[in-house]
Amino acid sequence: MTNNDEFISSLDWQKKGFLIPVHNKNIFTIDTGGEHENCLVILHGYLTSSYDYRKVLPELCKHYRVIIQDLIGFGFSDKIENKYFTITEQTDYVLELWNILELRNFTLVSHDYGNLITKEILARKNSYSTKIEINKIYFSNGSAPINHHDYSEIHKPDEDDVSKEMISMLTSFGVYKKIMKESFYDENKITDEELREMWTQLHYNNGRNIINFVYNYVRERKIFWGRWVNALKETEIPIELVWGREDKITDHCLPNLRDNKFANQNISWIENTAHFPMLESPEKWLQSILKA
Repeated sequence: MTNNDEFISSLDWQKKGFLIPVHNKNIFTIDTGGEHENCLVILHGYLTSSYDYRKVLPELCKHYRVIIQDLIGFGFSDKIENKYFTITEQTDYVLELWNILELRNFTLVSHDYGNLITKEILARKNSYSTKIEINKIYFSNGSAPINHHDYSEIHKPDEDDVSKEMISMLTSFGVYKKIMKESFYDENKITDEELREMWTQLHYNNGRNIINFVYNYVRERKIFWGRWVNALKETEIPIELVWGREDKITDHCLPNLRDNKFANQNISWIENTAHFPMLESPEKWLQSILKA
């Protein structure tokens, strides 16, 4: 169903897309086109890229026109200068790319870092500052929609631990491989060969040396938490969580999910799966996305 056994190199993945000039940057974008009436747009997570979706893309494009981009600072997209690059700026580029592609009505899937961009888009949409129409949103493992009090009291120690791990991941491929494997429930679901390709993309065009300037998003989660939580509360767009249940990175968020608008019926749990459900359990992830 998902071509799991077919290895895709970074070079082969790069050949699937093209660079689109947006403002003063080039954004690597895969657009599967086709004659599908429905469109699916994907926002990837931190320290990774569109390459996370290599196992599920073949099946997705049977049902949708699929748009996957490498966010600024990641993958094959242009990198930033030596300055902090905010979620607000990232969102500006995302929306302009979608405008160039003339996207108006689509389903949005986001993971990890991409969840914050999605929430900023919702805030803008609620204030009528963007005209895009989103049919449905799927959030996957990452920054969960909990209230600010819980965030302040519960999240900070875990955040500090994750911050140290994120920084240490950049020291060498060996450290990167070890920490990435720990983010899987079954570390055998990601091969050294795949991780080497992901590491190559992290280095692409000086990416490793400037990545900390994107890590500013950790502080932004505190600064804009009220704005983003209100965006979730106010939106009328259907939202569903597709969540790897064994995720140690975001497990502190899970007890709070039942206390907000994401009741259990809005959560598709993926068992025996951790932070990267699209990589660790691609068939189950696809079932959750394509079940409608």
